[in-house]
Amino acid sequence: MSKHRAFWNKEYKTAEHLALSDEPSEDLEKFIRFLERLEGRKSLNVTTRALDLGCGNGRNLILLAQYGMRGTGYDISDEAVKIAKKNSDGLPLEYEARSIAGKFEKIPDASQTIVLDMMTSHFLKKSERDVLKEEVLRVLKPGGWYLFKTFLADEDQHVARLLRESPADEEGAYIHPRIGVYEYVYSEAGIYEFFEPEFIIHKVDRSYKHVKDGKAFKRRTIAVYMQKAL
Repeated sequence: MSKHRAFWNKEYKTAEHLALSDEPSEDLEKFIRFLERLEGRKSLNVTTRALDLGCGNGRNLILLAQYGMRGTGYDISDEAVKIAKKNSDGLPLEYEARSIAGKFEKIPDASQTIVLDMMTSHFLKKSERDVLKEEVLRVLKPGGWYLFKTFLADEDQHVARLLRESPADEEGAYIHPRIGVYEYVYSEAGIYEFFEPEFIIHKVDRSYKHVKDGKAFKRRTIAVYMQKAL
């Protein structure tokens, strides 16, 4: 079992390091409100599908299912998938315990209206991130939506310290000293460089700089609303 999978299996049993919620992500709720203002329920109805990369306990797909959407969730943690299946009983949702690295063989081309990647793909190395982008492009319908949330390096003292003290073998990456896993952190400019022009970036939502008593205590994040070009 990989170190990454072992960590998350333990976390879903003990919640030792992270507060794991059953409530849908506020970032997804904001994104849904954005979509409804922009296009009504065009992307949120019984004819549409969602793929959640790093679905955890299923909380975000369960919210989308309330709009009639069908969905598939992938998570590296077997424990998370067990919980997600239990929480989603009777809903048109399916789950698989697997890494998001590599090809999504079971997902047909241009079959998904929304793909969620929320605090998940920063665990991937560059070659894996490249494959992931190509797979998201493949499975999304033209005009489909990609909600991408990750850590943000810009003006983050915590990230700067991690990169300085625990560097990995790629610029912008480190080995987390407590968890022991690889993490990559984008700058905002790096996000635009990586995803355009295949995706149209409509909006970015940055968290504040988290500083307490002059010291960083929580890493910044950025949520990006992007659309596959038609």
